[in-house]
Amino acid sequence: MWKKTENEPPAAVTPQAPGRRPAPAAEVSAIGSSILIKGDLTGEEDLTIHGRLEGEVRLEKNNVTVGQSGHIKADIYGRSIRVEGAVEGNLYGRQEVVIRASGRVQGNIVSPSVTLENGSKFKGAIDMEPGGKASRPASKTEPSAATEPKTVPAAAKTAVAPGSSRG
Repeated sequence: MWKKTENEPPAAVTPQAPGRRPAPAAEVSAIGSSILIKGDLTGEEDLTIHGRLEGEVRLEKNNVTVGQSGHIKADIYGRSIRVEGAVEGNLYGRQEVVIRASGRVQGNIVSPSVTLENGSKFKGAIDMEPGGKASRPASKTEPSAATEPKTVPAAAKTAVAPGSSRG
């Protein structure tokens, strides 16, 4: 049924240049569940942490995943940060931070996009305007809405707390 005709040219084969390999898929490194690292961690590839780490993780251009068995006591800087295990420290995601249902975070999150799945545990503050006015502490020379005096209506000044008498 499928016969090759005599006039059909051979299939095109593109030879590969010697010494060149095809580009690998995105590199992802992993720290196993029996590994303990004390110190700072930096690099240029995506990382999944299943073990324990104490220090600082700086992979600002890459994705960082804390696996379900991961226990981190560190600030984490990454492009995208996903937490399935436990983190005690601040999370700085350039694109997003996702706390999965199994994840537990005690620390602050700074990222333009934050997702807390149902069942996740989080204790801290969230800043979704990194570098913006919200993340900058108010200076003492510039008045803020919280420190400006407010006018209180006269009726409010004479209010009496419940249970007390006016004399």
